Amino acid sequence: MGRSSSQAGVTEAELAQALRTGPFHLALRTALSARGLALHRVQHRLAQRGVRVGVTSLSYWQQGARRPQRAESLRAVRMLEDVLDLPADSLTRLLEPAGAGAGAERPATRSYRSLLEEARVLERLLAELESPADGGLHTVCHLERVLIGAGRELLGRESHHVVRAHRDGVDRYVAIHHGDAGCDPGQVTVRATENCRVGRVRWHAASGVLVAELLFDTRLRAGDTYVFGYGFDDGTGGPSSEYVRGFSFAGGQYVLQVRFDAAALPVRCRRFTRTSAGAPRGGQQELTLAGRHRGVHLVEPAVRPGIVGIAWDWS
Repeated sequence: MGRSSSQAGVTEAELAQALRTGPFHLALRTALSARGLALHRVQHRLAQRGVRVGVTSLSYWQQGARRPQRAESLRAVRMLEDVLDLPADSLTRLLEPAGAGAGAERPATRSYRSLLEEARVLERLLAELESPADGGLHTVCHLERVLIGAGRELLGRESHHVVRAHRDGVDRYVAIHHGDAGCDPGQVTVRATENCRVGRVRWHAASGVLVAELLFDTRLRAGDTYVFGYGFDDGTGGPSSEYVRGFSFAGGQYVLQVRFDAAALPVRCRRFTRTSAGAPRGGQQELTLAGRHRGVHLVEPAVRPGIVGIAWDWS
């Protein structure tokens, strides 16, 4: 017999899903389980290929406690793909930087410049909530609805979110809101709509950035899924011209809907992507207003690190 995934309780389909959506440490842990290899055996096989890495480092990598960054560590990851009989670049691509925006999934609802300019502000706010860069969750499915008002302002947004824990003890999610120019985050309301409640909220007035802790009704174990909903009521900023969301890690499905008030309809809408905050727009596609609510939408079946969004012109 070859390496039997059934012995480890992990199927090839589950492994393929983990490699497709990440994050890195979950994909690595799933691959190790699927191949039935203990860490000391992996270390030995790497050494046979001229790559030396400690069992402790391998353990940290699969737990998400540390992330391979140095050149020799990245070389070890590439060799791990060979040791674990994985497709080329299947692990290394999960280590690709997202450019702007740390965190599992981060909205940046306005200009791309702000993604860079407010990074330090965001880091400070997240530190106040003791929120690590990796919150222990990755997205299975996320449906987000954005509402634009009669004054062309961002009235608010709602999220219906399905996540999976990749470590034990996760009991919260930190949501981030970045308003348009002129936004007063102190006047933005955070709503918990399903299976969660609002915890601590912090904001930075000058940047229009707000972070909110959403506390789950249970403590998750690794592998558990959880469904929750939340929203932000804004309406405090100036005219809105785009909505974008940044992803630092690969993930599941993302659906974005933007709805416009009948009294203020844009003349043109288009979806786009960016590999990072400073990169040019790519993947542009015209969108047509449709439906009773005069809206547009996009669907990303499996998000990759980077930025995806919808932009519109008022004239």
